[in-house]
Amino acid sequence: MAVEEDTRRTPEPPTAPPTAPLTEAQVERMFADMNDVIRAGEEMRRLRAEMIRLFADLGWTQDRIARLTGMSQPAVSKQVAKHKGDDPSPPPRLSLDQHDTSWLEGRLWGLAEEISETLHDAAHCTRHVNAVARGRKHFTPRNVDELRRLVEEDLRLHRAALPDGHRHAYDEISRALDTSAPAAPTPTESPSARRTLARQIQRAHLRDEA
Repeated sequence: MAVEEDTRRTPEPPTAPPTAPLTEAQVERMFADMNDVIRAGEEMRRLRAEMIRLFADLGWTQDRIARLTGMSQPAVSKQVAKHKGDDPSPPPRLSLDQHDTSWLEGRLWGLAEEISETLHDAAHCTRHVNAVARGRKHFTPRNVDELRRLVEEDLRLHRAALPDGHRHAYDEISRALDTSAPAAPTPTESPSARRTLARQIQRAHLRDEA
């Protein structure tokens, strides 16, 4: 007698919708984006610590620094105490008229941000300054040249909408970047701190002129 064929079958799992596999380049880009964020966070923490020490050296009280940074006073005190025994360094000059590369890059950064805000983010330089703020672009010679080109284009296309001080600042920064910096003592602050100071001072100066 023939054995009856068992017609019962185990139900197969539903087939997942087909998806295109990630390429190696896409995965590399994904991890690069993550690393940019992580790196920016680490860099920002180091920069904040340096700026805290810098303003303490300028005579700002720890309570005042804590209020402005949103940190506790003991946390600020800890940052200051870490370098209390270091050789004292002169306080930084806070005038615009400085010609080291990091300072000029910071001035360019501040100018680009002012242009972007004045034009309500419609400026050609907006994407670049946003990428800098997120840590996705760094101040390499190539990126600085690109930012200069974008700022110059915005100044040309939106001459009527931008104050004259923006063009004057750009011309001054551009000339200084194109010429060798005059002999001067090496700044004691890091390039990141120099850029951050110059950025804010440039923005304040442009607003005072407006």
